[in-house]
Parts: sequence; structure tokens; C-alpha cells
Amino acid sequence: MKKITTTNQVFPSGRLLNFKSLVNVCSNLPAPNKYFTQTLIRTTSIFLLLFHVTLSNAQDEELLYQDHIYLDNIKSVKFHLNGSVLSYPIIDMRSGGQLSLIFDDLDEEVKDYVYTFVHCDYNWKPSNNISEMDYLDGFSEDNIDEYDFSFNTLTNYTNYQLRLPNQDMRWTKSGNYLLKVYDITDEKMLAITRRFVVVDPLVRIIPNLSYPSKVSKGRTHHEVDFVIDHKGFEIRNPQVAIKVVVMQNGRWDNAVKDLPPLFVKQEQIIYDYQDKITFPAGKEFRFADLRTFQYKTQSVSEIYDSRDGFDVTLIPERSRINKGYLSDNDINGQFVIESLEERDYNLRADYASVLFTLKEASPFHGSDVYLYGGMTDWGLKDEFKMTYNDLINAYVAKPFLKQGFYNYVYAVVNRSDKSIDLDELEGSWYETENDYTILVYYTPFGGRYDQLISAYTLNSAD
Repeated sequence: MKKITTTNQVFPSGRLLNFKSLVNVCSNLPAPNKYFTQTLIRTTSIFLLLFHVTLSNAQDEELLYQDHIYLDNIKSVKFHLNGSVLSYPIIDMRSGGQLSLIFDDLDEEVKDYVYTFVHCDYNWKPSNNISEMDYLDGFSEDNIDEYDFSFNTLTNYTNYQLRLPNQDMRWTKSGNYLLKVYDITDEKMLAITRRFVVVDPLVRIIPNLSYPSKVSKGRTHHEVDFVIDHKGFEIRNPQVAIKVVVMQNGRWDNAVKDLPPLFVKQEQIIYDYQDKITFPAGKEFRFADLRTFQYKTQSVSEIYDSRDGFDVTLIPERSRINKGYLSDNDINGQFVIESLEERDYNLRADYASVLFTLKEASPFHGSDVYLYGGMTDWGLKDEFKMTYNDLINAYVAKPFLKQGFYNYVYAVVNRSDKSIDLDELEGSWYETENDYTILVYYTPFGGRYDQLISAYTLNSAD
């Protein structure tokens, strides 16, 4: 990679100078006295801050406050607790743990990626009453310096990794955060956004999973009830100060929120609604075992390889709406990057074009079919949109996926309002195993931001 040499510093070609780099450069510049150097740093940093704000505003016009990939060359984004690939990005600010971001860039050259994060309210809007200095300790923007190249793969890529918090950037407040990653190689482009939450555990959640009170949902849904035990932590006017969010399998798109407490007792806040915090239980997720391209796994029909890469055809599938419940150990819609042949799968796992086939006698009228799950960021993406093939009477899609184990379902999406129906092709059974996460936010009178004071994840099979 081409380098540009400056006084005691080396910067990759094209990189925008950030505040951290500025301090490092100015600290080593020869100056008449210490006052001159400090004045130079302060003056230039103010200019860069104004420039950064203007540039960020321009680039953030397409910003979504959700998990999203903005550039086609970025694949296989994973964001979880360091060392726990199936965990949700929920971190205790007192634990000393870290979150791990891992992603691949399929372009051949090394890119200059920088990251920052922004504090949000419980509804994923920017927290306007606190500044960056209030919730961030360290630099406001930093480089992703940890990267390496794929080895012995047909598809070449560069793997990038980031740990948060770190010595250069850390949070000081609990609540919701949006991680933003930019490619600044040639011009500043938004690349990745990821939601995460930081918990300051001040109260205790006592959960209870029960049969839905509504008879019609008794065999198809799960109901979540819970009590917030705040012994030793005073909460005035909980009807206003407390907000809760309940999620299924880490999904924000169908989270239940905006429910006030049902009852308030001394040191307890009770959420025991009838038919309010309910979720379709669904079915155990379908799976694609792509951990090897050397032989067929349970879900694979054919494997082809050439100099250009791998092509994998999965066994054709059908609707499960009229099929009974079948117990299966799934990973609740997530995906894991893994190779059965290689230990360092971040760098040695290969990619393949993977053909999914869903048999249907005729196409849906007024609706489309999508692959849906963690691999799609729980969103509707063009790469995972299926096309109906009249020759074989089936929907097909061919996304480009890294070796691993993938959970997914087939979603029917109304073309007019983009509503998502998972029951149409999958069905729903109460016996299905799911994770449910309860988040408790607290905003006292006069408070400037939503604190996250408790988080609890329960499993319906426990």
C-alpha cells in the first residue's frame, strides 16, 4: 500500500486526518515553545471538528439507525460479545468485557476504515440533550487498524476486526448506541451500522413466560410477563420514568415497546398484561450447513468449483405451514462463520454462490418472497429477494455467502406496504424454542437521556 511520509508519521494514501492523528503529529513537531504547540493543536482541532461535522452530515443522509450494510463489497458482518459468537450485542458497562466487530471486504486493495458511535434514546433516535463529550471518553473517531488477508481461498478478501471499548474510545453512559463505520479511502462513505446496548444494572428483572391469555393464540404464540424489582433504587413516577422493550431472538423489527407499567407496588413494577407482550412462536429455523465445500452436508444437493469460486445448490424446500412441529437445535435465526477444514476460518473460510429453492405451484399474487434472518440483518435485501421460475415451479435466490452455518426462514412480503409475514410459509407452534430479551430504560425527571438500567434474556425452553 502506498505511504505518504510526514514528520515522524506515516499515513496511508488518501486517509483523512483525524483528531488522534493530529495530536500525534503536532506533539512531535518542532516548535518554539510548548504554548505554540498547544495553541496549534487547539486551533487545528476546532477546524477539523467543524470540517468533520459538515462532512459527516453530508455522508449521513442515507444513515439508518439499524443494522445495515451500505457497500456491496462488504460481507459477513458479525457483531457480538468478544468470544461468544451467538451472543447479542448487549454489554454490562461494569463487566470489563468487549464487543467484537468482524467483517470482510471483497475488494482487493486495503481500505481505510474509521469508526465512531452515537448515543440514542430507547426508540433509536439520537439523544439530542447530551453531547459527544458527555457519553464518549477518548477520541471521537478512530481507525480500524486490525486487518489481514484471506489465505488459500478462491475468493480473495480482507478481514477487518475491531474491539469495543478500547484504549482510544469508550462509553461513559448506559443506553442505546449506534456504531458507524466509514470507508475514507478516497472519499468518506458510510459502510456499516450496528446497534448495541450498554447496561448499568441497577434493578432486577423477574421474567415469566406463559401461555397467551387469548385462546386463539394458545398453540401458536408466546406471552412474556415480568416484574421490575427496584429494591434500594428509588423510581419516582414510574409510569413516565420507565420504558421497556421486549425482543424475540435479538430482533428490533418486531419488538414490543411503549407499554406503561400495568401495576406499581412498593419497590416493584409489574408488567402482566393480557395479550399485549405476545409473539408468534414460529417454527425452528431452517438451516444451510455450508461449513465445508469438500463434500455434501445434510442441506446440500450439489457442489461445483472452478477457478472463479464455488457454486453450491441446496436441497429444494417446501412450505411448512401444514406440517407439525419438529424439534431441532437451531441458533435462533443467526449465522456463524466456520470451516470444518480450517481453524482460522476468519481468513481461510471461502465464499460460494448458494442456490436456495422453494417449491411453490404458483407465485404469490401481490407479494414477494425473501430469505430472512440474521444473514439479512433481519431486513429485506435485494440479494436475498427470490425470483419465481416458471420452468421449475419454484422461487429461487442465489446470495454470495461465506462458509458457515446459517439459520433462515422464508418471508412473504406485501408489495404495497412491505409488511412481513413469516407464518404464510413457515407456520407457528407454541413448542418452538426462542430467546426473549427484556430491556428496562429509566429517564428521571429532568434527565437528559434514556439510561438502560437492566437487561435480561430468557429462553422459552428453560
